[in-house]
Amino acid sequence: MRFTLSLLVASVALFQGCVARVAEDPPNILLIVSEDNGPALGSYGDPYVRTPHLDALAHGGVRFSRAFVAQAGCSQSRAAFLTGLYPHQNGQIGLATWRFRLYREDTPNLVTELQRAGYRTGIIGKLHVNPASAFPFDFERIPGANFQRKDLKAYAANAREFIAESDRPFFLSVNYPDAHRPFLDTADGLPQDPLSGSDVQPLAYMGIDFPALRNETAGYYNSLSRLDSLIGDLLEVLRESGKANRTLIVYLGDHGADLFRGKRTSYEGGVRVPLIIQWAGGQQPGQVRDELVSTVDLMPTLLAAAGAEVPPGLPGMSLLPLVAGESAEWRKRLFTEFHLHSNHNYYPQRTARDERYKLIWNLMPDQVNPGYDFTAGRFYSEDELDKALAEAPQRVREAYARMQKPPEFELYDLERDPYEFENLAPDAEHEPVLTELKGALLAWRRETDDPFLDDENVLRLKAEVDATFKDGKYERPEGWRYPEYLPPGRSR
Repeated sequence: MRFTLSLLVASVALFQGCVARVAEDPPNILLIVSEDNGPALGSYGDPYVRTPHLDALAHGGVRFSRAFVAQAGCSQSRAAFLTGLYPHQNGQIGLATWRFRLYREDTPNLVTELQRAGYRTGIIGKLHVNPASAFPFDFERIPGANFQRKDLKAYAANAREFIAESDRPFFLSVNYPDAHRPFLDTADGLPQDPLSGSDVQPLAYMGIDFPALRNETAGYYNSLSRLDSLIGDLLEVLRESGKANRTLIVYLGDHGADLFRGKRTSYEGGVRVPLIIQWAGGQQPGQVRDELVSTVDLMPTLLAAAGAEVPPGLPGMSLLPLVAGESAEWRKRLFTEFHLHSNHNYYPQRTARDERYKLIWNLMPDQVNPGYDFTAGRFYSEDELDKALAEAPQRVREAYARMQKPPEFELYDLERDPYEFENLAPDAEHEPVLTELKGALLAWRRETDDPFLDDENVLRLKAEVDATFKDGKYERPEGWRYPEYLPPGRSR
């Protein structure tokens, strides 16, 4: 990891003065995480959604226009930003509810490292990473997912209790259920004036349109408006405590929307998320930063802000120079990955993108991707989807066919084709770009010790997943064997 570590050292060095200061007066840290939503917020230019509190947070803070998760799945994404490691490095390659887990319980993470630095730690809402004992929070409330959206005011009420508990610096992670399915148009009276399907259009990256999808999209937007109201309540609690000016606030989504070409994919609709940081003590407010940033950057960022020791070998970079408005040597390429979500959709992928182009490397090419039917079959009738695709442009139809049975390489020009409809990998004129990104992706995989560089591991995990299919359905195993053979360095 020599390249990424050198960039991390350079970034932190640029911010030496601030780090030295916060080591003496460490900030509180409030980490706000929403479910299943990309950057469909007013501050990111969405024309339909109503998110005044998050828009105000962005206006008074720093909005990252190109932020990405490590993998578009709940447990996988959360484990990545809590440990600062990609899923293939930490072991949380699938959902915690399907008993996927970290390779090692003693993996350094934000909770343990901030506690070591003297912080009180709290979590409200779900953790969704195994084993939970790896994250020994001092304060825990509302441990379930709460997808029924019961007693939503309890999030702010519990935050008030924790914040007032002591004057020691705190780290509080607040995890909301919106905008996860089911998309509820109203819950606890929020939003007060919900949108309907006639008020909206489907998200552009899906490329299709039909009435049921518009209704779903309206429900998604209503979920985001409710989320915004609840975050407004939380920020009001922080202001009333008198600690807002001493608190570094981070807001992010854990991955994209649970809609076509979103969650459980490697497309931009799945891996691109909102990321906003507000910190009165160490920012240049009102910024929009266009650098390629990853949520694996959050652990080195928050530890540096706290004056805590950053564990060696993390692939991310501190965002503090960007938050402060500094110029910094920054990454030119960004990487994401996919393994599986539940046992139903094992289809490993690796991706690389630069300022313009994006490469998806499918590790089981020319095989049917079970994730396609998993999404399409859960929410819509086959007739609805077929009719919508029949009415869509040819390149959209081809894109959906490609999702169903991907080739080894998918190459997209995000400047001309931001929704990834046209695969340029077979085009001779784009061969130099394809070769360059393949080389960069291979180098990153070697640098991060990707166990799936060994094709035997790809097939070994597939066999382990397939073995859980019994009597016509997938079962949750008592335990997985992959922590024995996938940890980095184990197979080579």
